[in-house]
Amino acid sequence: MQYDPIKKHLGNFFKHAPWLRILFYRMMDIHLLRTWHVKKHLRNWKKNHGYSARILDAGSGFGQYSHYLSRLSRGYVIEGVELNAGQVNDCNRFFAQSGKAGRLKFSVADLTTYVQPVHFDLILSVDVMEHIENDTAVFRNFHHSLVPGGMLLVSTPSDKGGSDAREIHDHSFIDEHVRNGYAVEEMRSKLTAAGFHKIEISYSYGFPGKISWKLAMKLPFRLLGIHRAFFILLPLYFLLTYPFILILNYLDIIINHNTGTGLIVRAWK
Repeated sequence: MQYDPIKKHLGNFFKHAPWLRILFYRMMDIHLLRTWHVKKHLRNWKKNHGYSARILDAGSGFGQYSHYLSRLSRGYVIEGVELNAGQVNDCNRFFAQSGKAGRLKFSVADLTTYVQPVHFDLILSVDVMEHIENDTAVFRNFHHSLVPGGMLLVSTPSDKGGSDAREIHDHSFIDEHVRNGYAVEEMRSKLTAAGFHKIEISYSYGFPGKISWKLAMKLPFRLLGIHRAFFILLPLYFLLTYPFILILNYLDIIINHNTGTGLIVRAWK
């Protein structure tokens, strides 16, 4: 099914007022398991880095991670790049209304050509690389854009069913992906070729995460894909399932998984 159009409808609903957009961010922070993993590693990065940094949100989308980073420290200068001009305009307008325009800037850019040599202390890329065919060019650009010692943090599906595909001819639940997911050694090889000297890769969406994904995302979006009228039933559905979703999400971020449908990648220049 097509996932992006439903995301677009939700984003359009919540963009009409700053307080609605912040509510949207809070909902995604709680709802999306990948956000739990990403925020965990961002907090750990902050402990070792300090309160002043230049950060690239590569594929910034709705701007929820830029918003989170801006709250971690007032000394962070954040640049978000995104292909979707509408989302870029929405983010610039929202952060201007929030009084943060001086340290957050969003622009339209293609990651296969975007480079800011030796500029960023941290590059964040969440659920982006699976959409880009020429990923080797992007990894090279990321490496060139980091300062020495800078870190790249990537969240992306693994090859263990991360795009909900079982065989090569299956249709993915996320039809917009150009690959079904990364193998650990494939990711390590591409990052090494790009110049990264230290690489740490772990699985996310292990056993508890896979159940959480089905409860929180797959089933609701399948229903919405059948008919938008199911939207009125979602509050009741989540009232019943949310306690289980939150427990499963917590378990997924504290367990070291031997396998999983997601990858969390950290690489240093």
